Amino acid sequence: MTAVKIVKVLGTSSESWEDAAREAVAQASETIDDIHGIEVEDWTANVENGQITEYKTTVEVAFPVHEQQ
Repeated sequence: MTAVKIVKVLGTSSESWEDAAREAVAQASETIDDIHGIEVEDWTANVENGQITEYKTTVEVAFPVHEQQ
């Protein structure tokens, strides 16, 4: 049986929610090995003068827990 750990990561982008999700995965992959998948939990944005200025995507990043050797 494989144990899986899940952490939440917030990605931001000035372009889109999809780009924010990509940024979250890119940042997480710098310190987490073997990311197997993500689940988008929340999409939010900052708005100024009626325009979206920053997209934010909260994702749950899943990766296997490896035995210590």
